[in-house]
Amino acid sequence: MTTKSNNQLSPVIIFDFGGVLMDWSPHYLFDAMMGNDPRAVDAFLEEIDFKNWNPEQDRGRSFAEGTELLITQYPQYTDLIRAYDERYLETVRGCIQPTVDILQRLKEKGYPLYGLSNWSAEKFAIVRVDYPFFDWFDDIVLSGEVGMIKPNTDIFEVLLKRVGRPAGGCLFIDDHDPNIQAAKSLGFQTIKYESPEQLTASLTSRQIF
Repeated sequence: MTTKSNNQLSPVIIFDFGGVLMDWSPHYLFDAMMGNDPRAVDAFLEEIDFKNWNPEQDRGRSFAEGTELLITQYPQYTDLIRAYDERYLETVRGCIQPTVDILQRLKEKGYPLYGLSNWSAEKFAIVRVDYPFFDWFDDIVLSGEVGMIKPNTDIFEVLLKRVGRPAGGCLFIDDHDPNIQAAKSLGFQTIKYESPEQLTASLTSRQIF
């Protein structure tokens, strides 16, 4: 095993943010607005096609543009749609502290750390100020800044250019299987995140811890 402090030889470790380091969900906002009825929220999100609308903000479309577009299509939900923009911080419950603790251990051991996240640049900017651990990363490739989103392999290619290492020298951690599969197709080492305990076990089995 190479010396952990030798960044030329140690694997580059890449973290997804949402669901791995950060506890985010539109339910945290909309449940409170819709009588704490998760099924009603699910029906609402399905009706407005949230799963395809929201990634366009992650890809770089402004929230102002995306919000007005959706309100034009669903004027009956104007208040809910505007709230997602105006009260966005309520969709973030906080960090997943045990995973942040893992990140800190990796930082202390000298591993090169990178972030690769699908996130609106404007919304990430208002979230990151409350979480100093984002400054531990050597660099962050944010979808909203580069105009690409996972699992498109183009964003992984951008990451590799930033890292300056081949994919085989990088370990990618993400909770979303399509992103893991995209990374594998390019030759990345991968861990599909399930829990802090599972991540610790996986890192230990790879002799990273």
